[in-house]
Amino acid sequence: MAFKISDECISCGACEAECPNEAISEGDLQYMIDPDKCTECVGFFDTQQCYEVCPVEAPGPDPDREETHEELLAKFRTLNPGKEPA
Repeated sequence: MAFKISDECISCGACEAECPNEAISEGDLQYMIDPDKCTECVGFFDTQQCYEVCPVEAPGPDPDREETHEELLAKFRTLNPGKEPA
């Protein structure tokens, strides 16, 4: 499933630069993740980079956007044509 950023976000911006799909952007009150671009780092890394760098653990799974590993991998391929998954 795609990740989302909770209200715990302190708007530090650490997550934005770590997202390989450029799915994270600054919102009015906190950072946000575009669920159409979030692959949970599938295809790039074994762990979710936004979660790894967040000092308050604000990024987490979005229960409204459940996706299988295969669906996330397909999204990776759509967003990154020609790139082989790691």
